[in-house]
Amino acid sequence: MTYQLHYWPTIQGRGEFVRLALEAAGAAYVDVAREPPSKGGGEAGLGRRLADPGNPRPSFAPPFLVDGDIVVGQTAAILLYLGPRLGLAGVGDADGIWAHQLQLTIADAVAEAHDTHHPLSTGLYYEDQREAALKRAKAFREERIPKFLDWFELILQRNPAGDLHLVSDVLTYADLSLFQLVAGLRYAFPKATARALARTPAVAKLATKVSRRQRVQEYLQSPRRIPFNEDGIFRAYPELDG
Repeated sequence: MTYQLHYWPTIQGRGEFVRLALEAAGAAYVDVAREPPSKGGGEAGLGRRLADPGNPRPSFAPPFLVDGDIVVGQTAAILLYLGPRLGLAGVGDADGIWAHQLQLTIADAVAEAHDTHHPLSTGLYYEDQREAALKRAKAFREERIPKFLDWFELILQRNPAGDLHLVSDVLTYADLSLFQLVAGLRYAFPKATARALARTPAVAKLATKVSRRQRVQEYLQSPRRIPFNEDGIFRAYPELDG
């Protein structure tokens, strides 16, 4: 069965965490909204599926995953579902719920990163809330980026199986998602992130190792990897990097 991922076709966003898991596992999937309109692709097709009156369990927003009769929304829930099926959830229940907890923490960091450029309202342009964004970004880069990365450094240091992975001694979707978080922070806050990574060498090492895995590297170098841009979660506004 080919998985169907439904997400905005022009940004990495929250859907990228799911794409990375599918790509790293070599899973068969279709990024539906990136298909041509004749095949139901594009934002119009995504909107129709999101509003499908025949779905009794609709998602609040993309991303959502379709696997046969099962429809799963919310990035962390999608990865909780996919993890065991893709061999990316460790071994056993304890590993599985730990990977999920790590993913939820990454989701917290992603939400805070988004709110640096939209601190007042998602309905306003960045330019309409720039002054508030400057204040929010200052706190994020000085307090929150170090706090999140320091915590993940601690998790790697405390892993009984070594500091090469977050969960046991195997690749999980949590590793892939931490790589994506670091990549996004490096794009949006290059100076602040460089400072934080200088004191979290295990996090930096993990991100590098993930990027060099064959399937991940091939994906990152392919047209399937949408470049970071200023429509996504991580946005490179130099003034927000201090």
